[in-house]
Amino acid sequence: MSDGPAEPSTVPPVGPPPHGQMPPADAALHGPVPPTDAGLHGPVPPTDAGLHGPVPPAEHAAWPAPPGGGEGEPRQRLHPLSPLLHGAKSLFVVIAGLSWSTLSRVGFGWFAAMVGVLALGATVLSVISWYNTGYHVVGRELRVYEGLLWRRTRAIPLERLQAVEVVRPLLAQLTGLAELRLEVVGGGKTEAPLAYLGVADAARLRERLLALAGRVTQQTGPGHAAPAVVPGAAAPPVAAPGRPLHAVRNQNLLVSQLLTPQAFLLPFGVAFVVVQFVTAGSWSFVAVASTLTAMAGVLLQPIRRVLDDWNFRLARDGGTLRVHNGLLETRAQTVPLARVQTVRATWPLLWRVKGWLRLRLEVAGYSVAEADDRNRADRLLPVGDLPTATMIVAEVLPGVRLDTLTLSPPPHRTRWLHPLGRRALGAELFEEVFATRSGRVTRQLVLVPYARIQSVRVVQGPVQRRLGLASVHADTAGGSGATAQDRDLAEAWAMAAELNARAHQAHTQP
Repeated sequence: MSDGPAEPSTVPPVGPPPHGQMPPADAALHGPVPPTDAGLHGPVPPTDAGLHGPVPPAEHAAWPAPPGGGEGEPRQRLHPLSPLLHGAKSLFVVIAGLSWSTLSRVGFGWFAAMVGVLALGATVLSVISWYNTGYHVVGRELRVYEGLLWRRTRAIPLERLQAVEVVRPLLAQLTGLAELRLEVVGGGKTEAPLAYLGVADAARLRERLLALAGRVTQQTGPGHAAPAVVPGAAAPPVAAPGRPLHAVRNQNLLVSQLLTPQAFLLPFGVAFVVVQFVTAGSWSFVAVASTLTAMAGVLLQPIRRVLDDWNFRLARDGGTLRVHNGLLETRAQTVPLARVQTVRATWPLLWRVKGWLRLRLEVAGYSVAEADDRNRADRLLPVGDLPTATMIVAEVLPGVRLDTLTLSPPPHRTRWLHPLGRRALGAELFEEVFATRSGRVTRQLVLVPYARIQSVRVVQGPVQRRLGLASVHADTAGGSGATAQDRDLAEAWAMAAELNARAHQAHTQP
């Protein structure tokens, strides 16, 4: 028997059931909940919206059709240097694929010839791909065309747009280019990765897509019409990045990564390697390479975090958050605040000496298929103190003060399940959010706005049934939500019913 959810049933409208008549372990308590992005622009049109009917004139009044009519503006191509960048990446892959043993067998001349032929072939394929790739905006859709033998057309409804980011890998920075990535509701991966565009063109296209999707910034808010742009006309200046909120000091970022288990275990790893070499006397190439690979694996995660969060800056631009970060690969993310599902505050054990914490957010529909979580738009504060975190949380969740939240602990009999960590658990229903706390070594606080709750579940495992306990889960569109662990059975049902009522009220409000 497991603690997992069972078949859902409807929660009784009044108090908890009599003892001994426990409903199924997993009861769905939610009423009719709108879709993932409900409450922002009304019902979401189907995925191919805009392909089966003319767009009302008001929707693209700011983006008139080009002279000569047609269904929209002419198709645009990517930057002419895009094939060279794709070819350069292919060259690195080719060199990495050809092993050192191949060089020793065929000699440097033949090895260089093989690399040149393969790189030339990759560049030719990149040029053909570039020539057959195009994009343009039709009404409130972004259409991307690609393929030579197998043509593919993707239509991305901008009403389902979740986040837009401008990414600049190292080669793109050296050539003045950028890559535009889009995240949409229900997308299994990043949509329409337009690689590569000029930096100004990428920034303009991002602003245009956000405006057409209804994420109007302060510069194009009510009373400010979006500027009309005619294809081929001179490019308007790029808008300011918004109102600055916080910039993380790179020194604090470095120190925070030194206060990690990997950094503390590194000296022991070095000592172990030295002892092995001294006692075994093995200085072969394989032994040295294996040792360096193992050491790199230990250091890889903190080094990545430093490189990714370098020069981290956070700004507020109307109803969106602007995040800029990165050293070797710079990223400029635009996250609509209306899409934020949860905010998580984490206090790692070693960071508590400095009074530091980090903030992460969950955005509805953002791709979770990426194996590397560096590509997720979840950074809110890589490292900072409590006053800074309180200020940022108040910007994301108005009316919520992180430094004044007081959560109630579970009953005393929970000590049989958590002998050392009972005091670390907690939950409370505040006016604006549902808050839960967990973790003794690494403390975590989760904040969920009631309007983002999609369903409520009460889960009770076999040990919990014997102790008269249950856990309450508030699920969000992002898939994680918050969990109030091991509450008294009567309290769990009352909490679930109240969560259901508040979520229903928040969803039905204008």
